Amino acid sequence: MKQLFIFFLLFSAAVGSQNQPPPKNVLFVMVDDLRPELSLYGQNQIISPNIDALGASGVTFDRAYCNVPVCGASRASLLTGIRPTANRFLNYYSRIKKDMPDVVNMAQYFKDRGYSTVSNNKITHIKNDIDAWDDEWYPQAKTWRNYLSEENLLLEASNKAGYAYENIDVPDAAYIDGQTALKSVEDLKQFKADGKPFFLAVGFVKPHLPFNAPKKYWDLYDPNSITLPENSPFPESAPQRANHKWGELRSYIDIPKSGPVSDAIAKKLIHGYYASVSYVDAQIGVLINGLTELGLRENTVIVLVGDHGWSLSDHGLWAKHSNFEVALQVPLIISDSGLPKAARTNSIAELVDIYPTLCELTAGESPTHLQGSSLVSALKSPDKLFKNKALARWQKGETLIVDQMFYTEWQRKGKVVSKMLYNHETDPNETINLANDPAYLSIVKALSQQLKQFKTTFN
Repeated sequence: MKQLFIFFLLFSAAVGSQNQPPPKNVLFVMVDDLRPELSLYGQNQIISPNIDALGASGVTFDRAYCNVPVCGASRASLLTGIRPTANRFLNYYSRIKKDMPDVVNMAQYFKDRGYSTVSNNKITHIKNDIDAWDDEWYPQAKTWRNYLSEENLLLEASNKAGYAYENIDVPDAAYIDGQTALKSVEDLKQFKADGKPFFLAVGFVKPHLPFNAPKKYWDLYDPNSITLPENSPFPESAPQRANHKWGELRSYIDIPKSGPVSDAIAKKLIHGYYASVSYVDAQIGVLINGLTELGLRENTVIVLVGDHGWSLSDHGLWAKHSNFEVALQVPLIISDSGLPKAARTNSIAELVDIYPTLCELTAGESPTHLQGSSLVSALKSPDKLFKNKALARWQKGETLIVDQMFYTEWQRKGKVVSKMLYNHETDPNETINLANDPAYLSIVKALSQQLKQFKTTFN
């Protein structure tokens, strides 16, 4: 009788393990410098059918924000689930190994749970900043700017940066993002053969400068239809601390070393940005189609996100590196078989929220060090508002977003020296700084106090 009872227990355990669903895979896609100027976000300029299709398969966050608008710091913050402060994650060369070496980063979290972990192309800004990858792969290119045209290559060979864009007739895989998509599909094939759960992180570099894309993507747009943003001038009411010299763009041969670019060059740059996004959109299509054709999509959580926003002459600025919303807002789509389809939410999301969200979606326990909040409630009930605040910082400027209020202050020696307040309900383009308006005095005081409390909590 005892042996029969033991056999029954072993048999029940075996049957129970067979009935358990396999662990959820994760396909994490990060796009450099991607602002939410996409059809999916109601903007009709950029052609992005594959990102739109991904949005139709999941939940789109209309109000997602990075925590610091520069690539290295933003990625380090996201991958550790730790917010940037005055002492960590400050600039493009921020390192996890330097600022937060002892926390369990996202790759290590999945590796510890038995996942295959692969990083393709730009996930961390600094190579070998995470030791938990089974494979950390980077495509081969003649130069980091990935020029292919003879003119740009000759300029770079003579120690010049070349042009801020490139339009030549080459196949998609000639540039590194096309190679990244193909390599990632090969990884998916290997994952399927191995039968292990996987965490595949795919980093596409475009639309980062220079705006290099095959000619067919430039040809999607009529140059005569390209327009400058309505809020091109720097706001007269904004403090000069909110301004910057957009040095990232200044190094290119066709860009003046000081002062504004001409309208013609501005439109050329915008055209190049659009073409680069459409090019990356096509590579995302290759990747998602590969996942689907291999029969892996049903059991895979897909996250598509930008590392920060990007200014295209908004407020007279280019690149990121500011506390304006255009530098902070990012597209965020999360797709999973158990979530609503073609849904949108106005519940606020921050990039530090992605780590705990993936923990919950893959039925894992969140590490105790995480400073973000899981977005699963908003994913399951997108019509409800679960979060109305976000905190971002750039250098000494700290921005608190509360509902439709965007409040930024700069401090020196513990005193506020400059501030901005924009009411997005009446001024979504951030053209009128209300921080010194007597009618908003009580609101500024309350937001400043909230900002202080928010920082104290996460320092």
